[in-house]
Amino acid sequence: MKIFSTQTVKLTQKGFTLIELMVVVAIIGILATIVVPSYTDYVMRGKAVEATATLADLKSRMEQCFQDNKDYTHANCAALCATPAGSKYFTYSCTPASTAETYTLAAAAVAGQGIDGFSFTVDQDSAKTSNFYGNTGNCWLTKKTGSC
Repeated sequence: MKIFSTQTVKLTQKGFTLIELMVVVAIIGILATIVVPSYTDYVMRGKAVEATATLADLKSRMEQCFQDNKDYTHANCAALCATPAGSKYFTYSCTPASTAETYTLAAAAVAGQGIDGFSFTVDQDSAKTSNFYGNTGNCWLTKKTGSC
């Protein structure tokens, strides 16, 4: 009596099916449509921080200059109105009004930085204005959906 052994042949499949690959690509596409706009908004808000921080610093320096000279139009104060070194996304200007007791500091976006049209201002009374994502307000807007 002869016993025959039967061997089972196990087939191993390597790789992915086309359907599996298409599902993965679809999921990545859906995630990208959600993530990319949020990331772009985050980057723009990060660039706007330069303007608000620099304007706050310049305002503080202008107030110190006024305390020292009793006049915003003094040469020392006028020197503060130049765009500070290291400014990458905005240019800054100072507009004195008709009297020696007023001024307006402004930040305007540098063209080609992805924030075209953004601007911020502040005056001696701390009245702030902004143009951010086409939204204007009497404050410094720093969010696309922000409001004053």
